[in-house]
Amino acid sequence: MTARTDAESFAAEAVRVPRRKVPLWLKLAYTAFMAVLVPVYLKNYGPTNFVYFCDMSLFLALLGLWGERSLPVSMAAVGLLIPQFFWCVDFAAELLGFHLTGLTSYMFDTHRSLFLRGLSLFHGWLPFLLLYLVIRLGYDPRALKAWTALGWALCLIAFFWLPPAGAQLADPKQPLNVNLVFGFNDSRPQTWMPPGVYLAVWMLALFALAYVPTHWALRRMLLAPSSEMTAAARDQPG
Repeated sequence: MTARTDAESFAAEAVRVPRRKVPLWLKLAYTAFMAVLVPVYLKNYGPTNFVYFCDMSLFLALLGLWGERSLPVSMAAVGLLIPQFFWCVDFAAELLGFHLTGLTSYMFDTHRSLFLRGLSLFHGWLPFLLLYLVIRLGYDPRALKAWTALGWALCLIAFFWLPPAGAQLADPKQPLNVNLVFGFNDSRPQTWMPPGVYLAVWMLALFALAYVPTHWALRRMLLAPSSEMTAAARDQPG
């Protein structure tokens, strides 16, 4: 009788212990990558490099991995999936000898070490990691508002406080025209419209053409159950 009771207690305790949603090896591998990338980027590019959407998303993914929280990874997915698709297309074109936007020209800059450029290949695999994480953790619909607020704040910081396109910097590796807030050409600012108007148009374009479609798609496919729905299900009789 005692043995049976002990076995039942053990089984009940096992049920109460939540299963890990993200493998430990992935958490450790990603953390090791970040432990290398952050100091290398700080030394070569400086702290302003982390104002880029993609670099900020690295930290959101790290937070989501260890906390197994859907909001940080959902935010990164909303902000990154479509822009990183175009990064991959531009990079593939450059590899094949075609120049599209110049978005990935820095990957072929021989003044940067091969190791430094190799670290930037995270642009290619990070979208797949984010998709995996939102599949495992669910999609949090608050991500659209949260990422939009963060993304627009990063654009404003880049526009008002960081070097514009065409700036002459002592170290050419230091970032300028961060998040393309001065146009698509780092060598000179755009001249289609006044800078402030362009910034507003660019921020709205990101929202309408990148964030909202990704939010809509992820919401349809991977919506995480809300706490209210979970509580209601738990309170159902039987």
